[in-house]
Amino acid sequence: MKLRADVKPGVVRRGSRRLVGGLRVRLVVTFVLVALVSAVTATALAYRDARTAVLQRTQNTAVNDLRERVAAVGAGLDLPPDQRSLSRFAAKVSEGLGARIVVARHQDLTAVSDAYADTEGRITAELRAAVRSGDGARFQRVQWRGDPYLVVGTPVTYADGDRRTSGLEVFVITDLRAERDDTAALLDSVRTGTVPVVVLAALLALLAAGTVLRPVRKLGRATRELAAGDLGSRVAVRGHDELADLARTFNETADALQTSDAELRAQEAKARRFVADVSHELRTPLAAMTMVATVLEEDADQLPPDAAHAARTVGAETARLSRLVEDLMEISRFDAGAVRLNATVTDLADTVRASLALRGWTDRVTVELGADVRAVVDRRRIDVIVANLVGNALRHGAPPVTVTLAAPGGDRVTLEVADRGPGLPPEARERVFDRFYKADAARTRSTAEDGDRGGGGLGENGSFGQGSGLGMAIALENARLHGGTIEVAERPEGGAVFTLRLPLRHPQQEEEEEEEGDG
Repeated sequence: MKLRADVKPGVVRRGSRRLVGGLRVRLVVTFVLVALVSAVTATALAYRDARTAVLQRTQNTAVNDLRERVAAVGAGLDLPPDQRSLSRFAAKVSEGLGARIVVARHQDLTAVSDAYADTEGRITAELRAAVRSGDGARFQRVQWRGDPYLVVGTPVTYADGDRRTSGLEVFVITDLRAERDDTAALLDSVRTGTVPVVVLAALLALLAAGTVLRPVRKLGRATRELAAGDLGSRVAVRGHDELADLARTFNETADALQTSDAELRAQEAKARRFVADVSHELRTPLAAMTMVATVLEEDADQLPPDAAHAARTVGAETARLSRLVEDLMEISRFDAGAVRLNATVTDLADTVRASLALRGWTDRVTVELGADVRAVVDRRRIDVIVANLVGNALRHGAPPVTVTLAAPGGDRVTLEVADRGPGLPPEARERVFDRFYKADAARTRSTAEDGDRGGGGLGENGSFGQGSGLGMAIALENARLHGGTIEVAERPEGGAVFTLRLPLRHPQQEEEEEEEGDG
């Protein structure tokens, strides 16, 4: 079962696509950020641990090698040494340490294994002070001319039992550029590996997004179908996760809505049938009552005053009841969709004049009718609209009442009915076309007075439902049936103005003509 609703599916669809697209983007971005943070964190930790391990191994090797070499060479050194023996000592220690630079110091004497090496910038005063304290080997990493170096220093002690320092200090300078290059290469390799990790995370995020958002997309499609009026739209429930619970809740909601809609439709159909049946059953007794009331009204002048007044009142109320029944039947036909147009090319100016003349309103209404304004309309239903609008202005407005017919746009025609009465408050303008709505019951004249002024009519045969509260609703339904509408506004100089807007050619008529032409 399809239920038409005033919904713009395009707007809903675009919003849903933005929602799903936004979720997909956010999911992918989240995956990528998590992967990126994880990769960067792992890289930083790996770099730190690798660098620490390399430097720790290098410095341990340098300290152990220095101790062993000093112990092996220092046994043959006479203390205190002279410059020559100190230089020979530094050279022998360096021979066993490879390319490392050895510096030996004893009081004011200094010997360097490489005479061309600049050691002052690499052996800091802080390290000298630590070695001079005699607490064992000390080391320090320094930057010299942009390159890293490891400097290890140790005091030389006597071999006797008290381990007294001899005043001889030995320093070894180790180049760390190879270790720096190794750790940098490790960092580059890990950094390079981050790119495929991020790409892989993005691919996994897209796969996850497709898996997670596919039920969301189906749910969104079902929601749009439900909003467009397809109450039979459902979503397949798979799994037992939150999305499955959401789909199950949606189906339960749709079931409840479909059940409620079916009940409302059944109640509405029963109500329409009831109104139509009651109206139909009332027509026969009302016809008899109308004939009796007519006879009584014709003989009213021969009756006593009270009886004459009662006869006229009965006649007026019987006519009003007849119009109400006809209006109810007309509304029932609109609700049931059983109303059809009998549209022909019609001179609207002649139709307006005939409608006013039929009700005796020609002298009470000022007309401004454009010449040769023709449209494809149902003449009888246009007569109903005119009768309702003009009758409403005569009953509730004040003279002069003006009817203006024009075709300003070339493809549309407008009919304005204006008066100089008190007008309508904003809340009344919003509800003036509601069924059985009356803006102010105290302003409504008596039925007898309206009958005397020519305000009566017959709902189905072309007049308006005076006093029933259905006339304006019937007028609007007839306008919509032609593809038009009726608008109400307040005049700047006072009073209300009702504007009927109709297409010169009804869209349904144009489609039928196009189909005939194609045939």
